[in-house]
Order: sequence, then structure tokens, then C-alpha cells
Amino acid sequence: MKLKDHFTVRTVRKKMLMVSKLAGILLILSYILSAKLEINPDVSLVLWFAFVIVIILVVDFLMGHFISKPIEKLNQTARKMTTLDFSVPCTITTNDEFGELASSLNTMADNLQQAIAKLEAANMQLERDVEQERQLLAERKELVDQISHEMKTPLGVIRAYAEGLQDETDETKKQKYSEIIITETERMSRLITTLLDLSALQTGASRLIPERFDFVEFLETVAGRLLIDMPDANFELHYELPEHKVYVYADKARMEQVLDNLIVNAKKNVQPGGALKLSLLEQPGVLHFSIYNQGSQIPQENFSKIWTKFYRDSNSKYSGSGLGLAIVAQILSMQESDFGVKNCSDGVEFYFSIPSVS
Repeated sequence: MKLKDHFTVRTVRKKMLMVSKLAGILLILSYILSAKLEINPDVSLVLWFAFVIVIILVVDFLMGHFISKPIEKLNQTARKMTTLDFSVPCTITTNDEFGELASSLNTMADNLQQAIAKLEAANMQLERDVEQERQLLAERKELVDQISHEMKTPLGVIRAYAEGLQDETDETKKQKYSEIIITETERMSRLITTLLDLSALQTGASRLIPERFDFVEFLETVAGRLLIDMPDANFELHYELPEHKVYVYADKARMEQVLDNLIVNAKKNVQPGGALKLSLLEQPGVLHFSIYNQGSQIPQENFSKIWTKFYRDSNSKYSGSGLGLAIVAQILSMQESDFGVKNCSDGVEFYFSIPSVS
């Protein structure tokens, strides 16, 4: 130990020893001084007694300053820490044991606060993971239930015609039965593929791969494949497209799914001889697509339902799986595109918007 450490007062013990020694010295000096004063002994005793009281008060003040107040502050901080309140640190800044204890308490409070924050974050992440797992299990169950439900009809048809095929001797009927079985099998295959695709989009297993392409030429290609030069077409096709290239940044394959489903939906629901109109309007920074088919309107209360899986409008002639519009909604939602449907005076219009790029 260094020599100067013997004369420092950086510990509570040394501070109290110094106070007690000073008090003792002052008492002795005051007694000697009062005894040598040439005054009445009674007055001298009273003066000495008053001086003793002053010394006691000073010692009491110093005791409170060095011990009582620091202990009270430490106790307040510790009491708040027991309730996990770390908002107010201990303000003792002395160089003695109380200062070190206050610094240790503040450090412990900071560490505890960080640990609790990490635990809360981990707990929140765990809750999200558990909720996500619960949702995945629910979606898997829903997927299995939906597939089971949707498979009943085609499986029943396949079984009925397969049993008929065994006993049928007419080759024409056997050929017809075989074609029906193949058609129903293909229908089940398409349904399962579409369901798995939609489930992959909803769970994030399938992600969008955006690219830059000309949406006008893209729409002309898709619409031409589905609407133009069709021998069985029984509608009047109208279209309004920009005469120049307009580029977008989106997943081209997924946008083809969107257009396919919307165009097929309109083509299936247009009334015989009715109008079917494609429109692509350009505004600064955005393209507005719409497809109108003349025919039955959709009840207002069903607007939100048509985007859900397996929903079929009783007034619709569309006899598909009820998954097309659900896929449209999922893809457009993933691209944060505005989309919707509205009734017109004598038909229905589906629409969506997509940002354009230079």
C-alpha cells in the first residue's frame, strides 16, 4: 500500500474515523479552553455544554451526509430495480464504497435492462414463429380439406365411368367414357397444381422475380392468344391501348397469370353477343388496366368474397375451380398494386394499377 493511501479519505470508514477524531479533539480543546477562562464556573460549563451540542449536530450532519443519505439513495434505486424500473440511475458520485456500489448498481441495471430487452425481443420472435407455425399448420389442414372436398366430384365421376367402362361393350361409349376419365383426371391435376401454387404464394415459399418489360406488347400477346381469332367466339371485342411502349417492373410470368385469369373470367361471363372491352390507360407513373364484360352483375355483398379460394358466384356461368381470382388477388397484393371490381350499367369491370418505369 502506498504511503498516500494512509492519508486519503476515500472510504466511509476513514471518513467516520476522521470525524470522530476531530470531534474528540474539539471536545478536549473546548474543555481545556473553558477551564482556563476566567469566568464563573457555571457559565463556563454552560458554554462548554453548548459547544458540545454544536459538535454533536455537526457530527450528526456529517454522519447523514456520509452514510444515511447514500444508503437511502441506494435503497430507493434497489427498490425500483425490484419492480424492473431502471429509468432513474443512482446519483451517488463519491469516491468511497457507496460511490462504487452506486456505479455497480447502475451497471447492473443497464445490463439487466439490455438482457430484458433481448429476452422480450426473443419472446416476441418466438411468439411470431409459433404463430407462423400455427398458421402454416392451419393452412396445410385447410389445403388438405379443400383438396379432399374438391376431389370428391371428379373422383366420383372417374369411378362411375371406370366401372361403366368395365362392363361396356360398345366401343363408341367406351371411347367416350375414356375421354371423360381423362378430362376429369386433367381437371384434378390442374386443380392440385393451382392450389399448391396459391399456397406457395401465400406462405412465401414462392417469391416474385421482377423484370422490366413492355406491358403494352405483353398485353397484346396474352389477349391475342385468348381472345382473337377464336372460331367459337360469341362476343364483340373492343380494346383501347397506348400506341407506344410503356415499361413496367414486375414479375412477368405472374402478371401473365393475372391477365389469363381476368380475361378468361370475363370471356366466360360475357353474355352471348355482348361486348368485351380491354383498356390500358396511361397516366404519369402508372398504368391502369381494366377488362369489362357485358352480362350479369355481381351482388355488392359478394365483392370481397370473389377474391377468396373456391368462391363461386351463383349467378356466374364460370364453372372453374374458384381459384383464379384468388391467385389474381394474391399476386397483385404481393406487388402492392391497387385492384378491384365494380358493376357497370350492364356488366362487370375488373381493374388493377401498376407503376410504369422509364
